[in-house]
Amino acid sequence: QVQLVESGGGSVQPGGSLRLSCVASRSIYASNFMAWYRQAPGRERELIASITGGGVTDYVDTVKGRFTISKDVARNTVYLQMNNLQPEDTAIYLCNVVLFLKGYWGQGTQVTVSS
Repeated sequence: QVQLVESGGGSVQPGGSLRLSCVASRSIYASNFMAWYRQAPGRERELIASITGGGVTDYVDTVKGRFTISKDVARNTVYLQMNNLQPEDTAIYLCNVVLFLKGYWGQGTQVTVSS
């Protein structure tokens, strides 16, 4: 079993930045896929950023150029740096890690962007 704990969410004004962290309870060195999803009220969960074990990243078009996913395997942590946040980025952000063919989810952290 792997427990994931997200942190770093909060309320910001449009144009602001946040850095989300997802800490795993065990090593993520062997993970081939780590990702951030988000879910806004009334909408389906959306994959927004992913990173492979080899460090290859991918982003949904709506966050490309504004968000950056990264990982620190020594700290068992996946990050999501979010810049130039906009109201449409308001959602619960969830971390997902696939380890030995099993997916694990955190509880999510709320991000609210408003003026």
